[in-house]
Amino acid sequence: MPLVNFGALVAGARSRRLVSFPTDTVPALAVRPDRGADIFTVKQRSPDKPLVLMAATWQGFLPFLDTDHPEILNWERTAQQYFAGAITLVLPASSLGRELNRGFSSLGIRIPAEPLAIAILQQTGVLLTTSANKSNQPPLRRMIDIANEFPDVLTLGDGLDPLALLGSGSPSTVVQWQPQGWVIHRQGSVDFSPLLVPQK
Repeated sequence: MPLVNFGALVAGARSRRLVSFPTDTVPALAVRPDRGADIFTVKQRSPDKPLVLMAATWQGFLPFLDTDHPEILNWERTAQQYFAGAITLVLPASSLGRELNRGFSSLGIRIPAEPLAIAILQQTGVLLTTSANKSNQPPLRRMIDIANEFPDVLTLGDGLDPLALLGSGSPSTVVQWQPQGWVIHRQGSVDFSPLLVPQK
């Protein structure tokens, strides 16, 4: 499938098609939350590797998070401090959120620091995302490569150089809330160390 424009990508995402667009780290493969299984299929990805929910605002995540948790205000303050950017917060999920990654009681959330991605998410609502590549392969950073690798995915070409390497190429920092506090799972470009609990 050829590269598509902004309107076609948004319309496709709203109708539960798989889409791909740039973020601040690497281009995303994305779909409406109720169609997450489609990502696992097209990526040939093991279901024990959870997907990340992206939104344009903190409020977009709330239906998917355990908002009755006593630490909810702490999570929101942390999100306000670090979003938007190359950081994924893994937080206790609501019953709706637990349906997104079967077997997991938590959910990774991220607001990308990429204006084009934000513009898309403002139009589509929250999307489940992962990097645009087959499982165990390097992330694809050129939109033309994504379109060739995933011909059934609506890949954004509007105003983009299809041959340019997009995003920083560095993964997001992944930090999870646990009863003892924040614990880092993957160090990316964002330094979260001021909020980490000491490791024993």
